[in-house]
Amino acid sequence: MLPWPLTLWRNVVDARLLDILVCPLCKGPLEFDKKAQELTCRPDRLAYPIRDGIPIMWADQARKVEPTL
Repeated sequence: MLPWPLTLWRNVVDARLLDILVCPLCKGPLEFDKKAQELTCRPDRLAYPIRDGIPIMWADQARKVEPTL
């Protein structure tokens, strides 16, 4: 039996990862979209997917994001 429930462990790791992850292209900050499960870079207009709690930080896996006003 795990000492911590898996969901609690993932929440702790996710919060720490968000503090240190940056866009692999411009090294800028990323915004977390909980509903879409993506990390978004506004300057590059790319959204990196999060699959099974793991951010996929490859530009070829990111989707283009429309600019916001």
